Amino acid sequence: MEVHIENSWKEILKDEFEKEYFTTLAKSVREAYLSPKNTVFPPRELIFNAFEHCHFNDVRVVILGQDPYHGHGQAHGLAFSVPEGVKTPPSLQNIFKELHQDTTVNRSNSKSSNLQRWADQGVLLLNSTLTVEASNAGSHQKLGWEQFTDVVIEKISKEQKHVVFLLWGAYAQNKGKNIDNKKHLVLHAPHPSPLSAYRGFFGCKHFSKTNEYLMVHNKKPVVW
Repeated sequence: MEVHIENSWKEILKDEFEKEYFTTLAKSVREAYLSPKNTVFPPRELIFNAFEHCHFNDVRVVILGQDPYHGHGQAHGLAFSVPEGVKTPPSLQNIFKELHQDTTVNRSNSKSSNLQRWADQGVLLLNSTLTVEASNAGSHQKLGWEQFTDVVIEKISKEQKHVVFLLWGAYAQNKGKNIDNKKHLVLHAPHPSPLSAYRGFFGCKHFSKTNEYLMVHNKKPVVW
């Protein structure tokens, strides 16, 4: 797997790409994409799509996901997002439901389930694991992606100021446990999946809280 990642991230993560674990990860992922036995998502050119649309110095918000979607045509490198024309997954339906209940927030008129419009405004839609086999959730966990994305979070926490981290569900909250909450706003809520959204995701008002914090710190609010 060649690392085709946006230049600001390539610079900030350059030491990581030289480490043994990443070399092993790259080899494993490359072999998975080349294997005739497996289909791997997202398409190879979109593995680092989240970084392409949200450059390092532009990060204002981080939303942490876990795995890419493992159904055909769903994953395109942005956590919780699907391409145009793809049916909206249940968790994203609930994200939109909460967004529309958060009545004071500035919302886009778009009804698209492609969240690139968020990413282009500085919302890093980061999955912990960046690849997955078709119909096999979690199949690329433990290859090394988690270590890589931990470093991404660490770099943002250490080198940026006043970023909002939205940690939905226990997995994301554990992954974000070392974020410096003196420098950043870290918001917790249950995961937006149908199994847990009614335990506190609905009503969390994370979208308006995010924009309030950004404006207090002289940053442009997100048009959700």
